[in-house]
Amino acid sequence: MVRMMLVVLFIVATGSQAQATALPDTGNVRPATPQSELIEYSDAYGTRLTIHRLASWTMLPLFAAQYYTGAKLYSEGSSAPAWVRSSHGPLATGVAVLFGVNTITGVWNLYEARNDPAGRTKRTIHSILMLAADGGFAATGILANAAESSSSSRSLHRTVALSSMGVAALGWLIMLVPSGGE
Repeated sequence: MVRMMLVVLFIVATGSQAQATALPDTGNVRPATPQSELIEYSDAYGTRLTIHRLASWTMLPLFAAQYYTGAKLYSEGSSAPAWVRSSHGPLATGVAVLFGVNTITGVWNLYEARNDPAGRTKRTIHSILMLAADGGFAATGILANAAESSSSSRSLHRTVALSSMGVAALGWLIMLVPSGGE
């Protein structure tokens, strides 16, 4: 699975040779250059992008809280403080809602930007990583019930959760790095 993802990422990273200007944050139309055509974005694109970006900043605090409560539960089990036991589930729901909102806004905007070569590689890699994290978080949720009664299931739940957090954090960081013309 990891090998296949690396191959896909390599193909995506090396396959796009198009050069174009980046979409300005203030407008919804990228200026045409001699080698590119005019790419027009809807007003809804900008609204979804704003929602997507603002929501993404809640990811790291949610991950930190989930990690802390999860580590307490992992090490102390049923003797963990009541607030830890009662907050881990709602925090997981918060992560699910965040990823639901960002998946909807992100995929919708990815589709609308499909004809824009500017930043395509970065958008594609970001999308692949975040969708992989979505799948990992879904698996984490499925494993949650068994984790309460089995130490091997608890370990698997923790491993899948932490791996998903890592993949999501990498996908998030990719979008913070300036494009450099692509």
